[in-house]
Amino acid sequence: MPAPSSRLDRIPPYLFGEIARLKAEAIAAGRDLIDLGIGDPDQPTPEPIIAALCEAAHDPETHRYDESPAGWPAFLAAVSRWYGRRFGVSLDPESEIVLLIGSKEGLAHLAWAYLDPGDVALVPDPGYTVYRVNSLMAGGEVYPMPLRRERGFLPDLSEIPTDVARRAKLLYLNYPNNPTGAVADLDFFAEVVAFARQHDIVVCHDAAYSEVYYDGYRPPSFLQAPGAKEVGIEIHSVSKTFNMTGWRVGWAAGHPEVVRALNRLKSNLDSKQFGAVSQAAAHALDTWEADRPTLRLYQKRRDILVGGLRALGFDVEPPKASFYVWLPVPAGTTSAEFAKQLLVAAGVLVIPGNGYGEHGEGYVRLSLTVAGDRDGERVAEAVERIRRALA
Repeated sequence: MPAPSSRLDRIPPYLFGEIARLKAEAIAAGRDLIDLGIGDPDQPTPEPIIAALCEAAHDPETHRYDESPAGWPAFLAAVSRWYGRRFGVSLDPESEIVLLIGSKEGLAHLAWAYLDPGDVALVPDPGYTVYRVNSLMAGGEVYPMPLRRERGFLPDLSEIPTDVARRAKLLYLNYPNNPTGAVADLDFFAEVVAFARQHDIVVCHDAAYSEVYYDGYRPPSFLQAPGAKEVGIEIHSVSKTFNMTGWRVGWAAGHPEVVRALNRLKSNLDSKQFGAVSQAAAHALDTWEADRPTLRLYQKRRDILVGGLRALGFDVEPPKASFYVWLPVPAGTTSAEFAKQLLVAAGVLVIPGNGYGEHGEGYVRLSLTVAGDRDGERVAEAVERIRRALA
């Protein structure tokens, strides 16, 4: 057989695929595993959204190709209305929004739409692996922007060399952040807008976790920053907001030229989403309210986990948003060593921070989405297991 494309040699094994393998091995061995690994909402999709899907699926019009220019019109209009209510941001559904088959797809294909060999993508480190991997797959070069605790896990744009900034075409951001749980304010986004204008860079803000928040905090949108729509886009989805990860529907919104370039690529790669799913997502957005029961459960788990880890001597902060806890590992231990220790000695699955980049070393990521947990009891059990393992 012919060899696969050499571009595949540029990427490491998919991080979550490795975690899934370790998880499967532990379960096959009969272990009671508490999975604090992959961030996948464990609560069901709200029933009214499921009912909307059933109704739309019985409409024969949804059974055909979606031949609209950028996605199911009712969905694009619902995104526009949602942005207006939630953020006070005005979006033209006909030119400033494009339907995605989940946010991951859009994040990946944006790199393919913009990067040529020799072009640079500015990527957060640690960061969601899709930014880096697809920039490399597209033939571009990656310049990591370190996220350090002393800066609140915000990149220092002044550290980026001028010659690198001149060659950069894309700048990826993600707040609330995966994996650190950090948040950004509009002052920081204004700095990003000024930097992008100075160097003619397209900004892509991954806002997947904007609707998972605690303690009265509400994350802003990048598009709220003055001039943001003139330099880039924001990518979002219904996955975390409505417990719809498996439904695979999202959007990109912002600068019309960036939206058009992404859509031009997509039109040659996919045939959009199943219309009934798009229609159900539109219903979700139009009837949106913060999912208080799910957020209350996440917050309870957060408080149990962070409080328990602090009692064990860990210097860890409770996240204001997202469902991730970014835990410094004990001194003299690597991320991978500590993750393996917890898996073997405690039956607790976490993700080593170095899987998210060089600057993730020294941390592990713990998720608050815990299958089988009803009221924080599995999280409390995980803390107790960690205590015994460390003892």
